[in-house]
Amino acid sequence: MKTLVIDIGGSNIKILATGADDRIKIPSGSDFSPEEMIPLVKKHASKWEYDHVAIGFPGIVKNSNILTEPVNLGHGWETYDFEAAFGCPIKIVNDAAMQALGSYEGRKMLFMGLGTGLGTAMVVNNVVIPMEAAHLPYRKATFEAYLGKAYYFKKGPKKWEKHVHKAVEYFFRAFQPDEIVLGGGNSKELKNIPDGCRLGSNKHAFKGGFRLWEEDFKI
Repeated sequence: MKTLVIDIGGSNIKILATGADDRIKIPSGSDFSPEEMIPLVKKHASKWEYDHVAIGFPGIVKNSNILTEPVNLGHGWETYDFEAAFGCPIKIVNDAAMQALGSYEGRKMLFMGLGTGLGTAMVVNNVVIPMEAAHLPYRKATFEAYLGKAYYFKKGPKKWEKHVHKAVEYFFRAFQPDEIVLGGGNSKELKNIPDGCRLGSNKHAFKGGFRLWEEDFKI
């Protein structure tokens, strides 16, 4: 069985199928809708064979159902019928959860995606546990307010990294993972990797998408 993986982001949609050599990037944007995405994905994936689809979505997802509209895209995602559009089985998870699954190497792992905002998820014994730890209170706002891209550009990398280290400290105490994986586009900006952490890669999102359809892994 072959899988098409779609990683949805505010700037780009990235796709890759089983056996394909390279991922394909499709520009998205703040008004981008599922009606726009589907024909573009089908066009770019037309030479690939796939039996089912895995989608990483930047919002709250439960049981493959999108529960919130995305902050950095257009509208219509919450009610869109992806199975009807593709004509095959679909699994949808939060994008941080998909990247967490692809980063997983065993035991109890917490994933922190340092990107536009802060994505969080845990994987325990091959079971993915989506989280919304970014919106927990921290200082005068939330963890996401201090670890997101806006704070990075407003206050600078030094202050931003200080809060990343502090968040790691709090999350180790609260969730007691065996390790924390720091992923997302801004993780590469860290000068020092906190103890107990390792860097992830955005490419792990595709590995996570393929794993969604493997019997050894569960959402």
